[in-house]
Amino acid sequence: MARLAEQYKTNIMPTLSKELGRTNPHALPRIEKIVVSMGVGSAIQDRKILDEALANMTVITGQKPAVTRAKGSISQFRLREGMEIGCRVTLRKDRMYEFLDRLITLVLPRVRDFRGLSDKAFDGNGNYSLGLSEQLVFPEIDPDKVKHVQGMNIAIVTSTRSDDEARMLLREFGMPFKRELSA
Repeated sequence: MARLAEQYKTNIMPTLSKELGRTNPHALPRIEKIVVSMGVGSAIQDRKILDEALANMTVITGQKPAVTRAKGSISQFRLREGMEIGCRVTLRKDRMYEFLDRLITLVLPRVRDFRGLSDKAFDGNGNYSLGLSEQLVFPEIDPDKVKHVQGMNIAIVTSTRSDDEARMLLREFGMPFKRELSA
């Protein structure tokens, strides 16, 4: 069992139950899935860039990514409907907790000039999104083998509809949000 999954059951659930005043464990907020995606716009000219992004995403997540295709045509970008322009992975259960653990403990501290995550990046339905400017912050990636630096988006989907409950849940997991300065 993943370390954060065990921590959720032993420490976080009782804390959330006390703070929210709910005794039913199914009524407590939990993380349902994590979606990691990369948009590779330059894959229009060179397929090798997309192949490299797919390989990096596989190493980072431990799961084979699905290739995303363009929904519509945009002539200014020389983009046609159905062209391969990115990749994404949906992580659930133990892989999700292991990825979140690596993200919090290893990856975010390695980000240059990191001062904490914004706690305002919630979507109004209890889901949190963050972006990384390069895949090189993951320790699994060998910087010498990377030819094209790619950014990625990470969306953490929770079971709650409240941003405050989701913020509370992610803080309990140890997500490094910025501290607000009190006057």
